[in-house]
Amino acid sequence: MKTFGLLIGWCILFVLAWPLALLVLMIWPLVWLISLPFRLIGIAFEGVFAFLRGLILLPARLLGERPRMG
Repeated sequence: MKTFGLLIGWCILFVLAWPLALLVLMIWPLVWLISLPFRLIGIAFEGVFAFLRGLILLPARLLGERPRMG
């Protein structure tokens, strides 16, 4: 659904300002390549924080306490 919304938004931009829409279409792969390392760093940090959370909650889990979500 997100992709469909982006496609509709790009079509509206193309109708209103086609040079800007074509520029966005040409620059989008570069933006994706630049943001890729930041996504990988985010995934790595998410894994580290999940590991630390599991490590901190390990004594409670061993004693039989269920983790509370929310």
